[in-house]
Amino acid sequence: MRSRPSSAAALLIVGMAVTLMAAALPVQAATGQVVVFSTEFQPLDVYDNPRGCTKLPLAAHTLNNQTDGDVTLYGDPLCMRAVVTVRPGHGSHVPPMSGSFRA
Repeated sequence: MRSRPSSAAALLIVGMAVTLMAAALPVQAATGQVVVFSTEFQPLDVYDNPRGCTKLPLAAHTLNNQTDGDVTLYGDPLCMRAVVTVRPGHGSHVPPMSGSFRA
């Protein structure tokens, strides 16, 4: 006679399957532009349809989010320590030495 798996084991298996499927779904990148102003003496840095962690220019002063999603500023170049989130259509002063952003 075969034993049937318990309810807890069945739920665990279903939960793992759902987690694996969610991890396999592609992440939607923001569409639009992120525009960064550094100084009056250099052109704007424009990032079209930014994807992943993007290092900011060293002199970055303000960031304008012209994408359709949130942009998060990070206090390091590897997007590990979030500082502030900028909503679409908004801007923010870039804290000194912020490092990077992710859209």
